[in-house]
Amino acid sequence: MKLIKSLFNHRKINLAIAILITISIAILCLIKLDNPPVNVKHIDKLEHITAYFFLTLFWLLAFRKKSDSLLILLLCSLYGIIIEVLQATLTTYRSGDYYDIIANVIGVFLAFTVFRVFFYKKGTF
Repeated sequence: MKLIKSLFNHRKINLAIAILITISIAILCLIKLDNPPVNVKHIDKLEHITAYFFLTLFWLLAFRKKSDSLLILLLCSLYGIIIEVLQATLTTYRSGDYYDIIANVIGVFLAFTVFRVFFYKKGTF
């Protein structure tokens, strides 16, 4: 547990992970994927919540300043909206979905809540 906690305190590692997640979300949301072998209704909303949870959490961990947190929340939410617009406008095999945007924003705010509860340090946030 101590090793995991110490990894979360390395800002350069968190920044690299945040950038990797940001790029991965764009790629996975804009490429054409085959139909999943198991089709569970609305499972993609859980995937959106999870993706944006980790996206936001690692950006928050990379910067950790109170002044940056609102901007990070705004930018991660805006990123989710932009990805959905790009799916609707740039691809013929994907469609933008308002419910995906809502799931993205839920993931963003869940990450902020977890960040405040588990990674809050007096003086840094």
